[in-house]
Amino acid sequence: MESFIPDIYERSIYTIDYESLKGRGIKCLIFDLDNTISPLSIPVPEKELKDLFADLTYRGFKIIIMSNSGKSRVEPFKEKLNVDSSFHSHKPFKKKYKKILRIYEYKDTEIACIGDQLLTDIYGANRMGFLSILVNPMSNIDLFTTKINRIFERQIFKILEKRGLFKKGEYYE
Repeated sequence: MESFIPDIYERSIYTIDYESLKGRGIKCLIFDLDNTISPLSIPVPEKELKDLFADLTYRGFKIIIMSNSGKSRVEPFKEKLNVDSSFHSHKPFKKKYKKILRIYEYKDTEIACIGDQLLTDIYGANRMGFLSILVNPMSNIDLFTTKINRIFERQIFKILEKRGLFKKGEYYE
């Protein structure tokens, strides 16, 4: 069960203390797309997200969008935010994470993964030894596969809470 516990739990990508991440030696931020940086219903990045990513880039972070969604969903965000991306990533499997390590030559301790799902984002990051950051979903509208994952995720949350390991709504850094 420990593999599903995030290192950091925040309300949203806008409440994360990025300076603290910098102080921990984080150089690369891997963001999930759907319901992490944008609701599924929004086809292109909004101004608030553009501003955040511009600020993070200015601070020296490498930003990568890593999504299980297809190219047509990811590409508009990649282009308009001027960041790198990985689509059809098959999170939580390790292949695309390893590719990012190989291409960008980061150490596992220099990467933080930010996402809204335990079964894909947090579990995948934890398996790789990356810093894992869970945020609340931006919307309750999900793809069919994500709806299935959410059923299992609710059960994991219950088990973690029962064991005193994690409680939804109790944010921490």
